[in-house]
Amino acid sequence: MPLTTPKNMFDRAYKEGFAVGAFNVNNMEIIQGIMAACDEERSPLILQVSAGAKKYAGLVYIRKLVEAAVADKDLPVVLHLDHGANYEICKEVIDAGFSSVMIDGSHLPFEENIAETKKVVEYAHDKGVWVEAELGRLAGMEEHVYSEKSIYTDPDEAVEFVERTGCDSLAIAIGTSHGAYKFKMDAEPELDFERLDTIASRMPGYPIVLHGASSVPQEFVTECNAYGGQVEGAKGVPEALLRKAASKAVCKINIDTDIRLAMTAAIRKSLADNPTNFDPRKYLGPAREAVKNMVAHKIRHVLGSSNKI
Repeated sequence: MPLTTPKNMFDRAYKEGFAVGAFNVNNMEIIQGIMAACDEERSPLILQVSAGAKKYAGLVYIRKLVEAAVADKDLPVVLHLDHGANYEICKEVIDAGFSSVMIDGSHLPFEENIAETKKVVEYAHDKGVWVEAELGRLAGMEEHVYSEKSIYTDPDEAVEFVERTGCDSLAIAIGTSHGAYKFKMDAEPELDFERLDTIASRMPGYPIVLHGASSVPQEFVTECNAYGGQVEGAKGVPEALLRKAASKAVCKINIDTDIRLAMTAAIRKSLADNPTNFDPRKYLGPAREAVKNMVAHKIRHVLGSSNKI
């Protein structure tokens, strides 16, 4: 099955109250774990490549790994650029065969964000490629973008932004944040669902995206720390809040930190339990399985995308 765009996935997700998981990938084992989970659950999926992943693995390697994954499993797959910093990067991956890109101008003034996004939209749409943009700002660090605090998305600006740019989906800020430390340990996590509902009511049927939406499962945090890690105080978005968002206008939920935690916890445990091992397959194998199990859990209990192919 060839790569697809998110259009049909998101149309169905909006109507049926689920979200498509957008999983960040960096290497073969992560891709294999994600694909195995989605195959078992019969779930659509988006494989995301960040600037960091592109630099680490190389664009050609990532593209060929995804080609292998698509050939191996009969699944609808989107290959998406996550947090494209500018027009040039978006153009590069479009020309390399990506079916979806995100142009992240959230750090720019409103008019500059519109101008940069519109430029990407014009090039991408001519090639049949989907464009995600971002309005508002999430706290935390994600690749090249850092913000000390969140700037929630203004509903009026969201409507104007979409109308003027023609972007296909919009990432908004309603209380999620990048990284593993999304909330203080003594703070009650919350998302601004009233803001989400207002934006959705102003743009009926339009797909909304949530970035910074890992839930940071505490079992992975505990296991990492038990085997020499130092990720004390990590706290994510509760799964119940993410499931509620997925039942509304949110059609795409990004997941990156949870993949890293699941993989790292499994590797740390494997190396501690088998200190004489120096065969990477014997610790990357359990790591791949941990990614698969975590993604399957997300599909069933957070995204609600099981059997949505």
